[in-house]
Amino acid sequence: DAQRVLGYALFKDGKNARLSYPLENFHSDVAGRSFHNGRFIQRMREKAASLPNVRLEQGTVTSLVEEKGTIKGVQYKTKTGEEMTAYAPLTIVCDGCFSNLRRSLCNPEVNIPSCFVALILKNCQLPYKNHGHVILANPSPILLYQISSTEIRCLVDVPGQKVPSVSNGEMAHYLKTNVAPQIPLELYCAFISAIDEGNIRTMPNRSMPAAPY
Repeated sequence: DAQRVLGYALFKDGKNARLSYPLENFHSDVAGRSFHNGRFIQRMREKAASLPNVRLEQGTVTSLVEEKGTIKGVQYKTKTGEEMTAYAPLTIVCDGCFSNLRRSLCNPEVNIPSCFVALILKNCQLPYKNHGHVILANPSPILLYQISSTEIRCLVDVPGQKVPSVSNGEMAHYLKTNVAPQIPLELYCAFISAIDEGNIRTMPNRSMPAAPY
């Protein structure tokens, strides 16, 4: 149920503009795609596991295996808690922003300038179909994009490392009083409904200079 993306729409101070990709000279199927990230990752895992030269092993990596300055593999725990070691000529470390392996490879200087507050808006239409929407709001941007035929992902950037609490209702109040008035009218009711539904998630935005050993 991935959605085609043909460009962006920018909103600021009550005005808006559409910026479409220059696709005139390309095949009609050429476009961006937006989707549920979790579903996409799971499908990739399933596809990789189906290949005849791939063996899927699942576990939680606890450390890298290093010999004479060269990474030889990983140590990991299975679901049953068994400690295992896997060796390979090439080890790819891609364990995300909460990496517990990064310090083995560099001296990370992680900066957290803001946090994303995530909501899913249901059964509504974006002002510009098949376009990602960027609202240059106060104090920071709001992103909106379709992730299925019935759902729109909304990401609200909240400056600083400390965000209003979701559990005690501070976040809902912040979203309704500070953010909702800056949401396009076509999406306002769906935005309020998403807040009331309560499935609000937060994620720190992290940046780090690319400076390996």
